[in-house]
Amino acid sequence: MKAAVERLFFIAYLCKIVSGMSDLKKIFNTQKEQSLNKGLEVSKRSFFNKLTQVLIGKTSIDDDLLDELEEVLISSDVGVETTLRIIERLEERVQKDKYSKLEDLAQYLREEINELLKSHQDYESDDNKHQELQVIMVVGVNGVGKTTTIGKIAYQLQKEGKKVILGAGDTFRAAASDQLKTWAQRVNCEIVTSQPNTDPSAVAFETLQVAVSKKADVVLLDTAGRLHNKVNLMNELSKIKRVMSKVIPDAPHEVLLVLDGSTGQNAFAQAKAFTNATEVSGLVITKLDGTAKGGVVIGISDQFQIPVQYIGVGEGIEDLQEFDAHTFVNSFFSL
Repeated sequence: MKAAVERLFFIAYLCKIVSGMSDLKKIFNTQKEQSLNKGLEVSKRSFFNKLTQVLIGKTSIDDDLLDELEEVLISSDVGVETTLRIIERLEERVQKDKYSKLEDLAQYLREEINELLKSHQDYESDDNKHQELQVIMVVGVNGVGKTTTIGKIAYQLQKEGKKVILGAGDTFRAAASDQLKTWAQRVNCEIVTSQPNTDPSAVAFETLQVAVSKKADVVLLDTAGRLHNKVNLMNELSKIKRVMSKVIPDAPHEVLLVLDGSTGQNAFAQAKAFTNATEVSGLVITKLDGTAKGGVVIGISDQFQIPVQYIGVGEGIEDLQEFDAHTFVNSFFSL
């Protein structure tokens, strides 16, 4: 009898712990949503101000209204190709539902954008996360927040209990190496560096050797952010890949392209250059807070058919968030 009572108390204790963990998870998710809402605030207000102007005086969803909505989406940096795709879907939807009301437009738009983003989020690179050592090469031009992004991803991985090693492959800027060293110290992970102007592929080779010898879980390799000559860029990235494959045959398992969301259409140009130069598997779109160009997330993901893996919605170390299409769209359409 005593043993049975003790078991009941133990089960009740475990339930209390699990309940507490669930509450903590809710608090954490709420904090992330609040951070996302705050980070997208300028983009949302800009978009809805434009949308409100379009709706004034309208009584139904017609061709004229959709033409004006097209202008709103393009001016919100969604991009021409993606905007036309969204408008086409809306036209088909309105034709099917003859009872569509003006107040349905925002919901239709929300659902179509959500479907568009979700269609690009099921990426094969998930399989790579089961690798014994996952090698992630990070690319992007100078000034987009590439080094900071690496530091923040390292922080998240360390929190998950992963052993992370950073590789300072941007050897052409001493400041880049110094900045990455600062992040390595901040998140308490090891870093492999070299002398200025060292061949980046040599740094990549050494980084992977160190990671293998120390049984690391993840390598995050920084690369030079030069874009003045696309041929040189392609050759350099290809060489880094070839050299890494001598240590780990299928490395890198991920190539993340970091883009500055606040640059709007310029981010499209950068994405085009890098996707032509190397096989990009995922996007990181930074600096979305304080800009009205949040639509760039929708356009770039759709146009290049590459999943967005992270978005930056603030300067804090927790403000680089794993991207979730549903959460993003819900936030974008809430005021």
